[in-house]
Amino acid sequence: MLHRFRKPTPPELTDGDAGHRLRAPSKLHAFNRYEIKYLVDAGAVDELREELEHRLVLDRHCPDEGYAIWSVYYDTRGLRFYWEKIEGLRFRRKLRIRHYGDRFSAADDTPVYVEIKQRVNRVTQKRRVQVPYLDALRLCDGREMITHEPSQRAFLEEVLDLTCRLDLRATAMTGYTRHAYLGQDADAGLRVTFDRRVRGRDRDFGFAADAENRFIVPPHKAIMEVKANERVPYWLTDLTAKRNLQVVRVSKYCQSIEAHGLAPRSIFHVPDQDPGRDRPAALSEA
Repeated sequence: MLHRFRKPTPPELTDGDAGHRLRAPSKLHAFNRYEIKYLVDAGAVDELREELEHRLVLDRHCPDEGYAIWSVYYDTRGLRFYWEKIEGLRFRRKLRIRHYGDRFSAADDTPVYVEIKQRVNRVTQKRRVQVPYLDALRLCDGREMITHEPSQRAFLEEVLDLTCRLDLRATAMTGYTRHAYLGQDADAGLRVTFDRRVRGRDRDFGFAADAENRFIVPPHKAIMEVKANERVPYWLTDLTAKRNLQVVRVSKYCQSIEAHGLAPRSIFHVPDQDPGRDRPAALSEA
């Protein structure tokens, strides 16, 4: 049985801390969206995708087999960003380096994204810049300012300030295979994604490291995420109701933290196995 746990708010989360104040998103690679997540059976994904394809189009960057996304998340020693999520703070954020594609292809000059994803009330805001992988490591691990375009300077300074002042460090990695769909015409701004084979690790954070990952969401489950600028169209809410899909509050970063024992499991953790199943989720997976 899963039990709700609470942790006293650590001193670093007090409202008076200047580091807790969030800046308004810049216009550079900024996305403001509402996000709704569903946990679905992996075996039902293809059928759901087929139904959605009557209304949505496959993202032009998404091949038929989907594409891989790998992310390294940064946090404080006390897991400040993790606890902000668990406690449901209205204002919270995460810093990560994200790589699209085969992780073993990540070299020093491979383009990656340095991202700050933050929640302001019910709206999710994502800001990011694309830089070579080596520069991303120099910024986030080496805490060194990197060469930049003038329009990127304020964002990179914010990242550097966060890493230095909060003493951030690489804490967890996640990886999964995604299929992404986009809305058209009246549904412009709508995005629906399916993430399968969600796995991660808590060490050896180089993307191309010869390291073992484990499933952090059971392999028979997938995460369906709906992102909308203003509202979810009625036809999509009808579809989720017809399928009896249940909204879940799940974070892949928090799943990785809890699956690797870095924090106790919360009520938001996806169980390792469903009742009646005898196949655990904690399987090794490259």
